[in-house]
Amino acid sequence: MTLTYLDLTPTQRALLDGLPFDGNHVIDGPPGSGKSVLAAQRAVMLALTGTPAVLLTRSNLLRQSLAPMVSALCSSSAAVTVATAHSWLARWYGPDAPRSDDGWYDWPAFYERAALAEPGGPLTLVVDEGQDLPPAFYRLCRILEARTTVFADECQRLTESSSTLVEIAQSLGKCSPHVLDANYRNTRQTAELGARFHLGPRPPALPEREGPVPRLHSLSHQGAVADLVIGLAERRPGRSIGVVVHSTQSQFELLTRLERRAPQLRPQMYTAQATAGRYRTLDLSRPGIVIVHRASAKGLQFDTVVVPDTETDAGTDPTSAELRMAYYVLSTRAFHDLHFGHAGEREPGHLKDIPHAVLARG
Repeated sequence: MTLTYLDLTPTQRALLDGLPFDGNHVIDGPPGSGKSVLAAQRAVMLALTGTPAVLLTRSNLLRQSLAPMVSALCSSSAAVTVATAHSWLARWYGPDAPRSDDGWYDWPAFYERAALAEPGGPLTLVVDEGQDLPPAFYRLCRILEARTTVFADECQRLTESSSTLVEIAQSLGKCSPHVLDANYRNTRQTAELGARFHLGPRPPALPEREGPVPRLHSLSHQGAVADLVIGLAERRPGRSIGVVVHSTQSQFELLTRLERRAPQLRPQMYTAQATAGRYRTLDLSRPGIVIVHRASAKGLQFDTVVVPDTETDAGTDPTSAELRMAYYVLSTRAFHDLHFGHAGEREPGHLKDIPHAVLARG
């Protein structure tokens, strides 16, 4: 399901129209609140003022999902670049951009380059899933005097170099906070399960839309995941099915089984380790199966979501913030129905105490 400008709710439209063009802004919103579509439209609106805008993401797969949306919204007079933060920073600095051990950049070198750079035109940045970028990035935005709009949810921080909303605001300097508080993606049943993993002081309000209760499947043999996914795809042609797994090896194993047993389904797979080709660039507008790693799931949505390997988290403290944030993200990718799976008959500890009314079995 893809929203366009006319699809916005009155609350979303009011927030978008009420954001001043100037200054820095941080918009806090839960999963399903429309952050990504608002980020795309914010970038286009800012570009229409005559200044080229840059829409940034941490994830390349999220960039791929946003680029067609921006293209559909853009007129010939609006110049918007959609890029990952890494690629944009590398282009801004130049081919000799110094890296650091954490996978980012030598931030002091970037600060020095920014401070010594000749004054240029105004810089307009919009960041989606901004909690996944480090505070150092936002300090660079401040030195560059960029007008920066950030859409974020600190309850979805899955990267080691992430930022809280307070850190984003402090790093940017003068900054205006805004809040989105509704969930337009999930059914009430899916959101109720997601709320079990929410870390904030209070979980977002449950949506009104009804749907099936999420299900936990015991997958008793190696081909059971493929059986489940093929069954869902054949019963629901025309829907998107996101299969989110814990390892790249699991991705390739499942892809191989699906292509051997049901090639007509034309499954797609994304891995950040690929630099080009079929595993790097996907057609996200095409319905069907998409196999992604957990690290790439942020910001995406699918009609049906399958998380088949929950047993990989069985040894993790079920109260840990990292685990709860991961399952909060995983649970809230689904527009219609959600399926968890585990190998063997024993349910993982972080799921076994969830009531059957919230997580059905079978």
